[in-house]
Amino acid sequence: MVRARGLLMVLAVLAFAAMFNSDSIAQTAPTNTATPTPDNAVLLTVFFKHDESRPLGELNAQLEKQGFYKAFPPPGVEVVSWYVMMGIGQVITLRLPASRLREVNRILETTAWGAYHTEFYPTYDYKAVGLASHDKA
Repeated sequence: MVRARGLLMVLAVLAFAAMFNSDSIAQTAPTNTATPTPDNAVLLTVFFKHDESRPLGELNAQLEKQGFYKAFPPPGVEVVSWYVMMGIGQVITLRLPASRLREVNRILETTAWGAYHTEFYPTYDYKAVGLASHDKA
């Protein structure tokens, strides 16, 4: 039993290491130019929470320096909504192919972190299903 548990632990560590090899960590350029379609699209809601310990001008200067507005949103990623939520910061919903999720994450890690604390909520479009269920009822 102890040997089996140890073997499982080693396999888990190897699988984790394979997922985060040096090629995947260093990759920042877009690798896929797929467009979102009903069979591959995800919605990604991103909360950009302002760092209230710093003035807005300083945050905007940091975003400019880090190239945020030049890199975000990347070409081919649809902005569904982009709001300022008072007391929170900005809330942005994107539509993108699932294969580009990592690319968007890397852009935000390299250009938004420091000025914002981020939260991500990947979802999918349920509107047609929900309305069809309502109409059927």
